[in-house]
Amino acid sequence: MNEYIAYCGLDCESCEARIATVNDDNELREKVSKLWSELNGVEISPEMINCVGCRIDGVKTPFCDSICPIRQCASARKYETCADCVELDECEKVGMIHKNNSDALENLKNLK
Repeated sequence: MNEYIAYCGLDCESCEARIATVNDDNELREKVSKLWSELNGVEISPEMINCVGCRIDGVKTPFCDSICPIRQCASARKYETCADCVELDECEKVGMIHKNNSDALENLKNLK
């Protein structure tokens, strides 16, 4: 199983936060923090842009580490990803991702 596919199906390997972390790219951290701050209506500092991947041991953004309801749910249920859940197609939590990113749902379906 591709360890870079997040619980929700997003591809962590292509995430700019992960790319900035792996490459120690402070300019990219700045860019991502500005974009994510605008998109989410909260202040996200460049220092918060550190993540190696949702399901990989190591640093995570504060949201991914302790706030993400999808990650919390899947972890509590001991799922590899949301693909293991029988409620995948009806789940409101992961549905928020999939309505905006059909690739994430496709990634999960390819894991089955």
